[in-house]
Amino acid sequence: MTVLLTTSPGFGRHGRVPARLAELGWELIRCTDTARPDGGVSDHIARADYLVVGLVPVTEATLSQAGRLKAVLKHGVGVDNIDIPACTARGIPVANTPGANADAVAELALGLMFSMARAIPASHIGIVSGGWNRQVGSQIGGKILGILGLGNIGRALALKAKALGMTVIATDPYADRAFAEAHSIGIVDLPELLARSHYLSLHVFGGADNAALIDASALSKMKPGARLLNLARGEVTDIDAVYDALQSGQLGGAAFDAYTVEPPDRSHPIFTHPKAVFMPHSGADTVEAVENVGLMNIADIETLIAGGRPARVLNPEVFERTAP
Repeated sequence: MTVLLTTSPGFGRHGRVPARLAELGWELIRCTDTARPDGGVSDHIARADYLVVGLVPVTEATLSQAGRLKAVLKHGVGVDNIDIPACTARGIPVANTPGANADAVAELALGLMFSMARAIPASHIGIVSGGWNRQVGSQIGGKILGILGLGNIGRALALKAKALGMTVIATDPYADRAFAEAHSIGIVDLPELLARSHYLSLHVFGGADNAALIDASALSKMKPGARLLNLARGEVTDIDAVYDALQSGQLGGAAFDAYTVEPPDRSHPIFTHPKAVFMPHSGADTVEAVENVGLMNIADIETLIAGGRPARVLNPEVFERTAP
């Protein structure tokens, strides 16, 4: 049985996952060619029984070569890189791992907030370059954190921010209002979120519906000097507008862990801006999160092999078809 892996960096390498894979004896093929859009999947997809995918696209073209493929497993949560309708049309179930990496991403969001509040990256560069430029920062306790998207990650971040003394408000059309009420999290509309937040953290899915959700108009409505964090998808922010807002001082800082193209085009001037902080889409890359995700992927594959239906399947209709 052959499992094809894309560039998900830790699958099968952390925690209990290596031992479990050794027990199962599955053949693993890693597609890690970052110079190719599909990571090299097309070279091996014809022999794959299961595809565990990170960020590379799973398209109709990919699926057309996948004669043996029985399922696509997302190594993570966001599935905007997977053509689910195309999978469904071919009877291929798709499953993801909701909640498995929520704490990891939420902790990185906090780290990026501290990085901006205390100018940690710039101070580090200054010290190792021979400087001694002490900067007066700000504390995050007492500030207002706005969360756009109160899903698993947003809720985890909200609890951690509350523990640090922040006021938390959120926008989400499907918000868990019982959770919000229990933890004194204000559910507001987007204009109020923009206007009140000292820090605005994005945790929504990508795709056309959320493209350029944070554009020049949205940025102009934010509190002057507020700081923006994008740990969602690159297309959610208009990077040109973010750069302009940093230049004008409308934004006091911006942090990114997701980009429209990855790796990004580093010729863009935002990559030299002193108030911007960047991470290589590694919010979910902790030993603990990678173990959680890997075990969930393995469990779903085992369920499918046994003829069952994974609880996390996103297109359950593929199991409800009857033979002609």
